[in-house]
Amino acid sequence: MLRKSIPIFFVFGILLLASCNSASRLYKKGVQQMRAGKYQPAIDNFTKAKAKNASFKPLEINTSIASAYWYSNRIKEAEPFYKDAIAAGNKDDTVKYYYAYALKANGKYKEAQAAFEDYMKTAKSLRLRALAKKEIENLPEIEKTASQKTFYEIQNVQALNTTASEFSPVLQGENIIFTASRKEKAYEANGLGMVGLYKSKLADSTSLQKPELFSDKIYDANVNEGTPTFSKDGKMMIFARGNLGGRTRGRKDMDLYISYFRDNKWTDPELMPISHPDAWDAQPTLSTDGKTLYFASNRSGGLGGVDLWRATADASGRFGKPTNMGTKINTPGNDMFPYVSDDGKLYFSSDGHPGLGRLDMFVAIRKAGEITLSNMGVPMNSTGDDFGIIFKTPTTGYFSSDREGGKGDDDIYYFEDKNPGYKIVNYFLAGTTITKGPTGDVVLGNTKIQFMEGDKQIGEMTTKDDGTFKFPVQEGKNYMIIAAKPDYLTNREPFSMSGRTIPQEMLIKPVTDTTFYVKVPLNREEKGVTLVLNIYYDLDKADIRPDAAIELDKVVQFLNDNPRISVELGSHTDARASDDYNLALSQRRADSAVQYLKSKGIGAGRIAAKGYGETVLLIKEAETEEEHQQNRRTEIRVTGVNK
Repeated sequence: MLRKSIPIFFVFGILLLASCNSASRLYKKGVQQMRAGKYQPAIDNFTKAKAKNASFKPLEINTSIASAYWYSNRIKEAEPFYKDAIAAGNKDDTVKYYYAYALKANGKYKEAQAAFEDYMKTAKSLRLRALAKKEIENLPEIEKTASQKTFYEIQNVQALNTTASEFSPVLQGENIIFTASRKEKAYEANGLGMVGLYKSKLADSTSLQKPELFSDKIYDANVNEGTPTFSKDGKMMIFARGNLGGRTRGRKDMDLYISYFRDNKWTDPELMPISHPDAWDAQPTLSTDGKTLYFASNRSGGLGGVDLWRATADASGRFGKPTNMGTKINTPGNDMFPYVSDDGKLYFSSDGHPGLGRLDMFVAIRKAGEITLSNMGVPMNSTGDDFGIIFKTPTTGYFSSDREGGKGDDDIYYFEDKNPGYKIVNYFLAGTTITKGPTGDVVLGNTKIQFMEGDKQIGEMTTKDDGTFKFPVQEGKNYMIIAAKPDYLTNREPFSMSGRTIPQEMLIKPVTDTTFYVKVPLNREEKGVTLVLNIYYDLDKADIRPDAAIELDKVVQFLNDNPRISVELGSHTDARASDDYNLALSQRRADSAVQYLKSKGIGAGRIAAKGYGETVLLIKEAETEEEHQQNRRTEIRVTGVNK
């Protein structure tokens, strides 16, 4: 029996209908994923729909793919799809803006200039109009920036980078801490793994040990977390943790968290009060003295996009209300990734100031009250995103970039400034050991001095008869001076070179010697010696706060350095309650401090607790919260010496 013949156009019609239905299902699924912020799966489905039927909704599909790349910060990849969307008849003038910006991101500056000017003819959005105007003003500066001579040499840090994303390196002791997309769960916005914190031990500038997880205490498999900053003693860390933009526990996007290093591990992270529940807060960095916190945020009150903000710490180390850093730094675009170098310069990345591509790195210098801003030039900047800079020495450091030629999405690079005109400074620390005499300070000669860098002893000497010593120090390093002499209490005196670097522009000679001077006091090993501790309590509470635990750990060290003494921990309150209540509260606080010391191995017979209430106020007419906080203190007094 012969098979019945079917007209060929009917077969094509069935195939075309099936193709349209299949493309339609994929397109609808992609739209749903776009609405949920799942950009990479959406791109995959739009691309499949396009492959199934090239004539199916070309305007909508190309616009959607371009938008998905844009929203997942893959702007270079968006360019051809914006072009095809416009060719397919997209009349939305905002698409023209995004297309112009994508051209700039790909280094097509003349085409970008023409595209921005074309957009301005029909621009309706006041915000995008302002951004486009800024781009038109900035683009002519690019050739000047690109041709500016610099002496930087860069190198990909192969030991850290993978085909995924590694960025925002931070130096902490012998380790480099960095953020990387290595978690098993994928971040559906870009298809990469969720980001977390990892560490690698430095062998030299570009050779490192195999990276490992930074801390299981600072790890949540279901969220993004990274871009940390550390206090100079390494005992406090502030970092960003996000929840994918959805509402989680009443918050959305990124928040700042704080953790403390205690008992050889990091504490569970706590949400910082300066985080805004409706804003994206991330990329924190501390000033060299640790008193100012800088971070990036898109909270209300900014100039547009993401701005840089700062908050100042009070006497207890808690950060107050953030303030915007103003128009010299912030733009209508995005200003991000702050970092303060040891010589006080602010480095950050911006797509709003004149730059080569998307995020360029800039340096802001304050002199005589005026801020001057400079683009770091080529090769530090590229047509891609360049950000997250830190310095290891005044001429070397690391940064992040997604530039061409890398191993993956974002990579970490090492840089060295080989400017032949760089001036050298030799730094020294000179000190004098002293003790209290009847009429003032008295020189204490022949005292043993140990110089420590972290847990490592790097020098030892005995002071001269006049109590003096001198030791070479390096920029950015933190030191501990341990002074010991028979019949005196051993004392540890910290000294930090952070923030003491002399800026190059202030140097005149090719080589300069600079000496810093310190006094190292030693108290006699006798009863009655009193030391004031920076241990603070929350109002009406006796709990040992994490910042107080750090101070109490210093007491543990003091008692271990001086095993013959016994002490009293005296606790004091402010004057905002009744005498009897404050007396009881201060006793509870002193007991809490003593219990903490016992938990660290200090014998019960060496420590006693005494509550003084409000009987010994440091500031009798306290008005501000900071003044009240200073009254809520703990003091240590030597009560016995076991000869």
